[in-house]
Amino acid sequence: PFYLVSTPIGNLEDLSARAAETLRTVDCVLAEDTRKARVLLDHLGIRVQVRSYPDHNQERMTPLIIREIKEGMRFALVADAGTPLISDPGYLLVRRLAAEGIPFTAIPGACAVTTALALSGLPPDRFTFYGYVPRKKGERDGLLREAAQNPYTSIFYESPHRLLATLEACAEILGEREIVVARELTKLHEEVSRG
Repeated sequence: PFYLVSTPIGNLEDLSARAAETLRTVDCVLAEDTRKARVLLDHLGIRVQVRSYPDHNQERMTPLIIREIKEGMRFALVADAGTPLISDPGYLLVRRLAAEGIPFTAIPGACAVTTALALSGLPPDRFTFYGYVPRKKGERDGLLREAAQNPYTSIFYESPHRLLATLEACAEILGEREIVVARELTKLHEEVSRG
């Protein structure tokens, strides 16, 4: 089958034995950023072909990959960090695998969404993951207005250089609400700030 392999979000030792063994047995690893995948594979001593599979190239690459799978090649898709498809490329490929009746499976592992939720101290029983906050102010504010109507814990991804502006927009749109910012998860300088 085709494998969706979760990768560490920081600490390379978080990769499961099953994930490592799967990466050893495939013919090719697909990755959004081949350099990041190569760091992990080199750490494991795995020499395998690594191909770029970025968002902007999925339409062109997917039919080729499907054909190669039908010819007997074994593939794994990895995220730069965490679980494939969660704010990473791969959805189009998985949809095509399902449509073609090609078996695929996920090798579970690290995911920044659930790691941050566990560390947050916020209610974990029901939550909504919104992905990356849009760059454009109007789209960002629209997403935050949607979150304001949601009674459950809201989780967003945001880049460090836009964090302050997003937190200011959260204060304006969401009002008085507990917020937790988590960064460098599982790394030496992991930080969780609450307020």
